[in-house]
Amino acid sequence: MQKQEVRAEERKSGKKVEEKVKEGKQEDSKDEENPPPLMTLNHVSRLCRNVKESIDFYTKVLGFVLIERPQALDFEGAWLFNYGIGIHLVQSNEEDHRLPSDTQQLDPQDNHISFQCEDLEAMEKKLKEMDVKYMKRTLEAEDGKAMDQIFFNDPDGFMVEICNCENLKLIPADSLNKIKLPVDRHTPPLATAQNDHDNAAT
Repeated sequence: MQKQEVRAEERKSGKKVEEKVKEGKQEDSKDEENPPPLMTLNHVSRLCRNVKESIDFYTKVLGFVLIERPQALDFEGAWLFNYGIGIHLVQSNEEDHRLPSDTQQLDPQDNHISFQCEDLEAMEKKLKEMDVKYMKRTLEAEDGKAMDQIFFNDPDGFMVEICNCENLKLIPADSLNKIKLPVDRHTPPLATAQNDHDNAAT
């Protein structure tokens, strides 16, 4: 009797596991059928102690361009844009504890934003010329390919990484058809002289 009861319990637990697996597959298929309608990363927002100093850093060191900011925003800040991504600066208050306390610490495992670079030597030379403290390291993958990285902080201690990230191939751990690459259009729309001319003609 006891053996029969044990086997019956095993069969029940086996069915529960199968049901959970089926439920998981159904949830995955639902996710694939209804993916979030996202397109690309729009911007990264950064608190700063001094908006002007941060504008100087992101424009002169990283080559961002100052963008007109909506007047509806009633707090001090700035919008910058380049490389298909925006940096939104927000003036912090004097007692804001969300800013890094140590602006000199460089830890590659800490929060950071990363930019792919086609010439790391030129970037390193620029950092030296502008007297920006930085850290270098090389990450070697299992296939022997290496990725070089440069880490440094913005004026408020938020870390930035520059790397030749294209050296490492992205291998999806999940379904490849979930990956979207924004190749057919640019967002947000960028106002250019040509755009203005075309709009005026229509």
